[in-house]
Amino acid sequence: MQLEQISMERLEIPFKQSFSHAAARRKTTETVIVKAISSSGIVAYGEGCPRLYVTGETTVSALQFFEKISTAMYSIQKLDDLRLWVESNRMEINANPAAWCAVELACLDLLAREAGRSVECLLGLPELSGSFQYSAVIGAEEPAAFTIQLQRYLQLGLTDFKIKLSGDFVQDQENITLLRNQPVQLAVRLDANNWGTDAIQVIEYIQALDYSFCGIEEPLSVNDYAGCRNISTALELPVILDESFLNDAHFENLIDSASCWIINLRVSKMGGILRALEVADTARELEVPLVIGAHVGETSILTRAALTVAHACRNQVIAQEGAFGTYLLEKDVVRNPLMFGKKGNLDVSRYCGKTGFSMNYHFHESG
Repeated sequence: MQLEQISMERLEIPFKQSFSHAAARRKTTETVIVKAISSSGIVAYGEGCPRLYVTGETTVSALQFFEKISTAMYSIQKLDDLRLWVESNRMEINANPAAWCAVELACLDLLAREAGRSVECLLGLPELSGSFQYSAVIGAEEPAAFTIQLQRYLQLGLTDFKIKLSGDFVQDQENITLLRNQPVQLAVRLDANNWGTDAIQVIEYIQALDYSFCGIEEPLSVNDYAGCRNISTALELPVILDESFLNDAHFENLIDSASCWIINLRVSKMGGILRALEVADTARELEVPLVIGAHVGETSILTRAALTVAHACRNQVIAQEGAFGTYLLEKDVVRNPLMFGKKGNLDVSRYCGKTGFSMNYHFHESG
């Protein structure tokens, strides 16, 4: 492959409704898109979601990083070149994972399309097949809005939920009561988005909600592993690490207490598919389960990339998030958005082809 042109730009798509959690309230996407064109005229795209409160990135810093490294991308002609660049620039990627993710996805897509193969085939992974089941996600909404969203999910038949906590106990208690009163048993993970100030506070808060939860995500300040271990032990509940697990160096905080943890493996925050697969391999050795996560507002590009990772480590995955497409976005960047349907299922046979990520883009044509 010979790269002819590569560029990055911001992408803003309005949401159909705002989405809230303890760390932010969002009404539009916060995304960067990379476009790569080969000398033979093949076009490919990648996406990253820079988040200041997750990786310290913004769309501005992502564009600055891209300007710094874009010239080096013209030397990438095969997969080994890409792997070498990732290995040789770990610290740069650690500081700019979402920005690099967008570049890497575009390069992988282009390499695979040039070779007439799927990305899975290019990477030596099993071809996508079957159906993937997604979780419902509800933001930190007031009970009236929470009820509307809950009923929409239940009508679709979803029973696996991720619920964002607000830190307002009266509101959170009322929302959890709504879940408890449903005629079907719901599997519920909580996401605190780092609002807790100490372990005892969080332990008492969760106990008072009086529900048999499956896990709690980021209950304390970022990287408070000791406090999270105390929470996990007291509640007999795994703690899901998101902002506190950004790269493989963070495994050193998990080794002595592997049973306490679940890793939220979001492709964008991990710095692309190659690094996400490395983390999945180590997690398997330590017997730490995974949630394949998603950023609020990501498009079908990142949804498709996450499927590659989810399929490669299916036996490790306890839940998968994302695939919201035009449930949330006013429009997606592909003609046939990747979205879950009844019971949260996404049948990949409707979307998968034989080259690249097999996405039919339209946002540049439509503006």
